[in-house]
Amino acid sequence: MRDGAPPPCDAVAAAFRAHPRSAFLRPAERAQAAYDGPLPIGCGQTNSQPRTVEAMLRLLEPAPGMRVLDVGAGSGWTTALLAHLVGPSGAVHGVELEPELVRFGSANLAATDQPWASIVAAEPGVLGLPQLAPFDRILVSAEPEVLPQTLVEQLGEGGVMVIPVAGVMLRVRRRGMHIERSEHGFYAFVPLR
Repeated sequence: MRDGAPPPCDAVAAAFRAHPRSAFLRPAERAQAAYDGPLPIGCGQTNSQPRTVEAMLRLLEPAPGMRVLDVGAGSGWTTALLAHLVGPSGAVHGVELEPELVRFGSANLAATDQPWASIVAAEPGVLGLPQLAPFDRILVSAEPEVLPQTLVEQLGEGGVMVIPVAGVMLRVRRRGMHIERSEHGFYAFVPLR
């Protein structure tokens, strides 16, 4: 794996090639971009393991034209990858709690020239961006102990959320009032606050 890019030739692989991990790391960590593990980005947060990001994007299945919420945008890498996958007919709304990372991630994202994507500061005590809901897809890169109902409610009809909950990666799909859940392996993330 070169610079965190998956080998197969498909939309996710193309997004990884277009937006290498190194561009979303601090200068001190850039030489380690190919390392398949989390790397620090400041404020006690990390840039996730490339293999984990790839697995989450494949579970999420974002497509052109979709509206996506990226919770825990951090360095802006997942926001940029999602923006590539939904294209200019879509929209990606990244949200991040740490002000320093909002600035860092926004600057990294701006360098990708994808104006249909942005990162904003999370409102304390509010998960996601309920005022912009519903979303077709929600990606969560931080771990709650239980599935947050407030995020489920931000999914549109047929919408999908990928989220690590209590160490297990969940794929959640909303169908009317019914929620389908499936489990996809064990992962460790920073806590969702």
